[in-house]
Amino acid sequence: MNWEMPIGAQPDATGTRFRVWAPMARTVEVLVAQGDRRGSYALAREPDGYFAAHVAGIGAGACYSYRVDGGDPRPDPAARAQPEGPHGPSEVVDPAAFSWHDAGWHGVPLEDLVIYELHVGCATPSGTFDGLIARLDNLVRLGVTAIELMPVAQFPGRRGWGYDGVDLFAPHWAYGGPTGLRRLVDAAHACGLAVLLDVVYNHLGPDGNYLRVFSPTYFTDRYQTPWGEAVNMDGPGCRPVREFFITNALYWAHEYHLDGLRLDAVHAIFDESTPPILAELATRLRAALPPDRHFLLIAESEANDPQLVRPAQRDGWGLDGVWADDFHHQVRVALTGEQDSYYADYSGNAADLATTIRRGWFYTGQPTLRSGQPRGAPADDIAAAHFVYCIQNHDQVGNRAFGERLHHQVPLAAYRAASALLLLVPQTPLLWMGQEWAASTPFLFFTDHNQTLGRLVTEGRRKEFAAFSAFAGEAIPDPQAEATFHRSMLRWEEREREPHAAVLRLYQDLLALRRSHPALRGGSFSVQPVGERAIALRREAPGHHLLALVNLGGPTRVDLAASPELTPPDGTAWLPLLDTEDTRYGGQAPARRDGTLLSFAGPAAVMLQARRT
Repeated sequence: MNWEMPIGAQPDATGTRFRVWAPMARTVEVLVAQGDRRGSYALAREPDGYFAAHVAGIGAGACYSYRVDGGDPRPDPAARAQPEGPHGPSEVVDPAAFSWHDAGWHGVPLEDLVIYELHVGCATPSGTFDGLIARLDNLVRLGVTAIELMPVAQFPGRRGWGYDGVDLFAPHWAYGGPTGLRRLVDAAHACGLAVLLDVVYNHLGPDGNYLRVFSPTYFTDRYQTPWGEAVNMDGPGCRPVREFFITNALYWAHEYHLDGLRLDAVHAIFDESTPPILAELATRLRAALPPDRHFLLIAESEANDPQLVRPAQRDGWGLDGVWADDFHHQVRVALTGEQDSYYADYSGNAADLATTIRRGWFYTGQPTLRSGQPRGAPADDIAAAHFVYCIQNHDQVGNRAFGERLHHQVPLAAYRAASALLLLVPQTPLLWMGQEWAASTPFLFFTDHNQTLGRLVTEGRRKEFAAFSAFAGEAIPDPQAEATFHRSMLRWEEREREPHAAVLRLYQDLLALRRSHPALRGGSFSVQPVGERAIALRREAPGHHLLALVNLGGPTRVDLAASPELTPPDGTAWLPLLDTEDTRYGGQAPARRDGTLLSFAGPAAVMLQARRT
């Protein structure tokens, strides 16, 4: 479907049209440089606070900036490229210049989604979009169906997590800019992989954010986020602000052929209007895309609010999925016993873990232990696929003081069991880059700010962990140090060595089963505790029955005749299908079967399949 961005710089056959919102400005000029040509051109005021002009003879590759009321030149808030970073001029980009090869691509439906989250800068030695293209075949062989890029919108410096982006339409220059991202998406689609992008609509970074130059109305002091003033989604003059963010979502879908967005921290998008911005964004996206195009909107939210994924016809926001961190927290507490911070709200016992899987999340309105305040609401009407589960992600790894991955803190047997549970539940699984081979590298918090801001970030990071007895001030890695970034880079060659290769085989086998076995592709499921830290997960489809027994603790015995939920259908018997402690996966103590008794020496997961006797 044809679409043209209503703001920014739009090149055509005779020149470029520039348009920017600056409702309080008296004058706006665009300063243009292309080849030997230099010029300043006045933009004409439009009735709704926008300024626009068409400049003949200016095309793709031109550098430009805006001067508001005679002030300093500033980059375009809707720039498609910032080749010199967020403080430099913008670049005119022709979105029609790229030759796409994905005309038959329609995306990946939610029920087939297996997400591989990654950081572009750390995923490959080059740290670029092009570097990722060379690894797409590895991800296809792994069995995931989508990659999810941490934010790529222009941020200060060469390296960072991306959540301090300031040019929301400009793919980061160090990753390969607009053309590099388009090449990656096109190559991913050729491999059968969807591409999701993490976007931040709840705040902008502190360095290089020039939106206030164009209008203070972009922000409001009516609400406060952990990062400062909130974006003005519901106050006076908010309509163009909402359009700015909706346009950004449409831009990624149309100009980059992306397959979905992960919406960062939506609980920090304050909006009391009807409809809220994210519901409007979902409606606009659906209307602007072909009906057979799978474009997925997945929210990160700590609220456990089912309204996010309920359809608009039932007063919901119409999103496709929501990160459901209760599963991660229960699994981590079960494996580590950790009770710091938000982990104090979780027991990690089998009963609570089973309840979490059954409900989608654990908290459905009851008060949390720490706050004493109710959290969440029941989601019994929400299909399991709408909940995104993980056993680690960039937050849960990178927000630890030393960036430890889960397998750095638990035995590999426990890690294998938790991995099997993640890939056997009916919820949508998310893997964190390198998880599939138990990567040795940490993922640390790193930045590349100017000296003054960088010093504050370093001090704040060390102060954040000062209350934890396990950490001591200077031992916390300096986010500003380039070495902190390099320590976080994946080492793909590890995949060929043990024990990494064995863990990779387990992930490949589990994902192949998830993709091919009828009982794992739909139907019904039930889950129950069968020990202090052991659960039984039953997956069924017509004529197909699987029973997964997952033990996250010490020695355990399960009697398969103890309840109807554990017994096979009449005329069948449970036969072994997969054991995470098989030597193929690096295990040493496979489960022992004695009649109806199954004995675990320690953490493990066993899959049984009903077969006719």
